[in-house]
Amino acid sequence: MDELLKFVEMTQEFKAVRRKVVLAKEGREENDAEHSYQLALVAWYIISTQNLKLDLSLVFKYALAHDLVEVYAGDTPSAVLRGYEDERKTKQRREKNALNRLREEFPEFYDLFGLIEGYESHANDESRFVYALDKILPIMNIYLDQGYSWKKHKVALKDIIEYKKDKIALSPDVQKYFEQIMVLLRENQASLFTRIEAE
Repeated sequence: MDELLKFVEMTQEFKAVRRKVVLAKEGREENDAEHSYQLALVAWYIISTQNLKLDLSLVFKYALAHDLVEVYAGDTPSAVLRGYEDERKTKQRREKNALNRLREEFPEFYDLFGLIEGYESHANDESRFVYALDKILPIMNIYLDQGYSWKKHKVALKDIIEYKKDKIALSPDVQKYFEQIMVLLRENQASLFTRIEAE
């Protein structure tokens, strides 16, 4: 019971990690637990509706565990946001230390650590699918919120394309959605972004 309570306490801390994507309807930043749960559900939806030959159980595990190191490392905003260069420079070191801390605190949960490492190294189709989906999901959320976070952080469409396109290209199954949402962003650029720059 002690180990279980300790793990539950860590998951509570996971819910306290805030991301820079603002939930416009609620006026607050989403947290890592909400993001991971949504990622798992959206992954399931795509795999099911598109009949993808991916191991759904493995996809769920990657989606739920992919940001768990942020309990101790904190969230590092993506390169589309200016002003977080120092955090991005130390991201790998902080996340490696966080993974080591998770290992020390929960040695009994040994399969978790291989999953986190597999996600980071893009070890298989499932990890690449979740990784790419993780990069496009904020785009879809912010688009549905009429660009609220992009306007708040003065992000341009060009920034999104430059930072996301190669990462999303790791999964052809996700790449097609990226191409489709880029059409929507270009068509609605004036209403979604306050910074307009040539691509």
